Amino acid sequence: MRIPAQSVCTAIRDDIVAGVLERGGRLTEEVLARRYGVSRVPVREALRTLEAEGFVVTRRHAGACVAEPSEQEAADLLEMRLLLEPLGAARAARRRTEAHLKVLRGLVRLGQERARRGDGEELRALDGWFHETLAQACGSPSLTSTLLQLRHKIAWMYVLDTPSDPVGTWAEHGTIVDAVARGDGARARAVTAQHAERAAAEHRLRVPGSAERVRTSQHAVNMSGAQN
Repeated sequence: MRIPAQSVCTAIRDDIVAGVLERGGRLTEEVLARRYGVSRVPVREALRTLEAEGFVVTRRHAGACVAEPSEQEAADLLEMRLLLEPLGAARAARRRTEAHLKVLRGLVRLGQERARRGDGEELRALDGWFHETLAQACGSPSLTSTLLQLRHKIAWMYVLDTPSDPVGTWAEHGTIVDAVARGDGARARAVTAQHAERAAAEHRLRVPGSAERVRTSQHAVNMSGAQN
């Protein structure tokens, strides 16, 4: 049974983002292979991918380690998001499929319902799915990949405070979807820029080694994608 390196990469990235694998910590192939129940080959491939993404660095005499981005690098992530998410929404207005719209509208309905009930934890997950779907709807694999990578890194570097107005947040999501559905790229870009700027103010820089976790780690790699 061969576990795809992509599944191992996702598992390691998730643990880095969650803070389970702490910044600056060493990442040895043997230890990671035991942790996730795989051979060292997919771990080696995963570490190469994560180094290209900026989550891992290779240090002389230490080998692979979790990266330690500076505060300036963290600030740059939010600035990049402010520039790229509106672009992605404008592209989505021209390239989205009916399937994308169906998922986005469903997420907005769920989000608005949960926002009225004040279900904060579920809202956080729904918000992530909304923005990932919007990124996928842009019709550009490279832009989608960049947007999703940005979201992973921002979750790694920042704590997201509970929105002061969750109902208003999901109303903004609905406005974005309406513009995308009409094919109005300029409107989609403008409302997404406003939404991203407001959301940026709700991020607090995460203190390395703090008790705050993004979510509970899952040590076992998902076997559903395994190939013989």
